[in-house]
Amino acid sequence: MPLTGPQSVDRALDLLDAVAEAPGPVTAKALARAVGCSLSTVYHLLGPLTSRGHLVRTPQGYALGPRIPGLQRSFQRHLRPAPGIADVLPRLRRATGAEAYYTAYRGGLITVVDTTAPVTDIANPFTPGRETRAHATAHGKALLAELPRPARRRYLADHGMARLTDRTITSADRFETELTRVRTQGYAVSVGEADPAYTCLAVALPQPRDDGAVHALSLSLPTAEFRNRRTALAAAISAAAAALLPAG
Repeated sequence: MPLTGPQSVDRALDLLDAVAEAPGPVTAKALARAVGCSLSTVYHLLGPLTSRGHLVRTPQGYALGPRIPGLQRSFQRHLRPAPGIADVLPRLRRATGAEAYYTAYRGGLITVVDTTAPVTDIANPFTPGRETRAHATAHGKALLAELPRPARRRYLADHGMARLTDRTITSADRFETELTRVRTQGYAVSVGEADPAYTCLAVALPQPRDDGAVHALSLSLPTAEFRNRRTALAAAISAAAAALLPAG
């Protein structure tokens, strides 16, 4: 018997996630194995996902459909980004030679919203989507440093502080000390804390907000290239953030 109610919604979202995470189109049989349900149930759920444009059926299997880009644009619009953010990222990329990112904290979640990194760059550890390693990234530190301490503690309790490399901070008290440093120097740095090969640097955007959200700009580059460029990179990203201040 096909699933109904909340269980059906959960399974449909599982299918959507499975297709999104796959390297290419996925067959219905492979999706049934991935989400752990019968093939008949998979076909039952694929119908509305396909008819609504969230998925599309190709000769090789199911892939993300034309509704997805619209959802991404709506997501970005609802974040109410600073005017000019779309121009700042490529400008920052050209000025520094490092990949640039726009990230946001909202509703208890941190998201990498946009980036200059090509979608084909599978080696880059900071891809658009939900950020699960905020404690180990510069953008996570920059965003969390702006939150009231109770909200920050709640975030860390909900998402944990997994050790990702030998440099990852996994102590809440030590992390608070790190965030004090972030607020003092005006920017955050993560040297190989999320991925040993990469270093990232970030600043929170200074525009006032009334929705509890915090936004940030960040840069990432190979750790080996970072050490001699720290001062220049910090100056470049701070200037880019300041340029986004509302006029007047």
